[in-house]
Amino acid sequence: MSVDLKFVPLQIENDLRLEISDSGCRIRVTGWRDGIKTLPDGATHFGMLTRGSALLQAGDRAFWLTEGMFFVLPGIGGIEGNHKSVGLVISMCDYRGLSQIGGPIESRGRLRYIDGCTDTLLVSPPVRGEPCLNHLHIPAATNQTAHTHPSARLGVILRGSGECRTPFGDYRLEAGMAWYIPTGLLHSFHTIDESLDVIAWHPDSDFGPTHDEHPMVSRTFVDGVSASSLPEIQTKEIIQDDPKSKGR
Repeated sequence: MSVDLKFVPLQIENDLRLEISDSGCRIRVTGWRDGIKTLPDGATHFGMLTRGSALLQAGDRAFWLTEGMFFVLPGIGGIEGNHKSVGLVISMCDYRGLSQIGGPIESRGRLRYIDGCTDTLLVSPPVRGEPCLNHLHIPAATNQTAHTHPSARLGVILRGSGECRTPFGDYRLEAGMAWYIPTGLLHSFHTIDESLDVIAWHPDSDFGPTHDEHPMVSRTFVDGVSASSLPEIQTKEIIQDDPKSKGR
């Protein structure tokens, strides 16, 4: 599927295939409905279950997912859904994230956002600058301030309904649909009688730990001085695991 610089509503089906490049990253977006889906190697897969239940296969382990749950899976895996399962997978190529499973999402976010909206950081960047996954809660009768983002936004509408307004037109938002907002597109979300719950994936971040600033190093003290201020004792390099070794 080709896209331009407009808001793109996406119907989640087995044949959904969207390829984009953003912030120097290759991103694949695919859907599954009532079936089996293979998650290939060479990418980290961020999945969101919008309806039903499904079995996530990760190596020799299997995890049961229900509506409103999400996962991060680096490398090979698979999803087997029941006859009611619907979900979206965003695969970031040439990136290795941390395996995670979470949810279902709560009724509202834990962090203040804009215009009465709230947000929860569902999946934090393992290192500052890496991808993250968010739950955006938009209350009923919200008129969001028009805004842009410095990178693409992708995700699903999990609950509720509303509208996304852009200079190129207005788009109806309904539970169960997916969407893509390209970098720099002016947009705003609006609701009337009911709230809207959105799971949004970002390919990058300006938040998260760094090698010199994270709780383990900053809360380690030597004679009352934080190890973050003692470069002479800080680890100089990390030896990466062999990707072919057991436990990948």
